[in-house]
Amino acid sequence: MNLNHLQYFRVLAKLEHYTQAAKELSITQPSLSHAISTIENDLGTYLFEKDGRNVKLTKYGRFFLKYVDSALNELEVGEKKLKALTNSSTGVIDLGFIYTLGAYVMPNIIKEFLDNEKYKNISFSLFQGTTRNIITGLKNEKFDLGFCSFVENEPDIDFVPILEEQLVLIVSKNHELASLDSIDLIDLANYPFVYFNKESGIRPLIDSLFSKVNITPKIICEVEEDSAVLGLVAVDYGIAIIPNISLIKNFDVKIIHISNPIVKRYIYLASMKNKYISPSANQFRNYILKNLSETL
Repeated sequence: MNLNHLQYFRVLAKLEHYTQAAKELSITQPSLSHAISTIENDLGTYLFEKDGRNVKLTKYGRFFLKYVDSALNELEVGEKKLKALTNSSTGVIDLGFIYTLGAYVMPNIIKEFLDNEKYKNISFSLFQGTTRNIITGLKNEKFDLGFCSFVENEPDIDFVPILEEQLVLIVSKNHELASLDSIDLIDLANYPFVYFNKESGIRPLIDSLFSKVNITPKIICEVEEDSAVLGLVAVDYGIAIIPNISLIKNFDVKIIHISNPIVKRYIYLASMKNKYISPSANQFRNYILKNLSETL
């Protein structure tokens, strides 16, 4: 029994006539008869019985038709949805990105993409998380594309730098350092830090900064995302190093530029190597590479 045979069965059940059914299916009548006989042999029962020049379903045929209809209808719905998902002009893009991009960067990138007439009917399914979450999601095919930090020892992931973020020190406006506009990292050895946890892609970069000036930061707590860091610093729980993102202006903190060491932090467009992505996702990837990566 195969899918074509089930479709033949449904058409014959509707028309109740072999010649008419064969014509609608664009097959020969012997081919249709063979298909129905094959199904009946597989099921061990008759599905049709003669009714003059026509045929009609037996009670077992009527019973089976309900399930065939349900199965074929579900397949048809699945086919339509799959075509919609993968259509180059109406598809859905599953996109993961790190927290720092959520408030301003990604909304603007998506808006600019969708403002293009040929992309306006594409839609997005969005997820925010850590770099580790995003890499895992790419590998599990949860995401088509990801925006995250670079990760070492990921040979199956293609990382393309697309954005640059400046790292800054933030302190409470009541903090003793708040009068400064810039600072050397070596002068912060004795201050308690609110720190990104080890799930965060930015953690290795901040660790490397302290390593360059040969000090170990005093970490009083670790968190996952930027708003938590900002909130804790705003109530003077500690100080922190964070990307200079638009969200900072919503918190009562002072930005202090780091004069030493000098560092550049890049955001990468990440995707699986040698993996199929839908036409709509590929169009978005090409748009990002054309409009963002060339500016670095």
